Amino acid sequence: MNTLKIGPAGQPVSIPAAEYSLVARRAQYVRVAIKVRGKICFISLADVVSVQAKGKCVCLEGIDGSYLLRESISVLAKNLETHVVIRIHRSVLVNASFVEELGSLSTGEYCLRLEGGKEYTVTRTYKANLRSLAEFWIGAGSFFQSRSSVAAAKSRF
Repeated sequence: MNTLKIGPAGQPVSIPAAEYSLVARRAQYVRVAIKVRGKICFISLADVVSVQAKGKCVCLEGIDGSYLLRESISVLAKNLETHVVIRIHRSVLVNASFVEELGSLSTGEYCLRLEGGKEYTVTRTYKANLRSLAEFWIGAGSFFQSRSSVAAAKSRF
């Protein structure tokens, strides 16, 4: 499938669909400037899989590799909260577009699996942040209820 675009002289120009979708996806991505080894690098936020605290630094895990930054995870969480990155633990942020599956643990916490198989624990403190993973939750009505409210509901029957 080809898409038409208007060229500089006003004539229609055909663009292959693969090239068009790549251009469209790049336009949607937010770029982040980071300082790495004395240079400023630009990375697409859509390519960042997770952010993990490592002492006083953070490690940005991306598709193409990882970057160690001298910044606190709280500052990054605040700067990235309006984008697709959500906080799931006091020391972990994940890109919501890479989340593949959620599972509950007996401790009241959750196991979050990303594409590629990497798993993280979602603590109860950050459980509410999981709501932003999807616009609609079908068949998961009790997912966001506390354990005590679920137990109370079960005892009524």
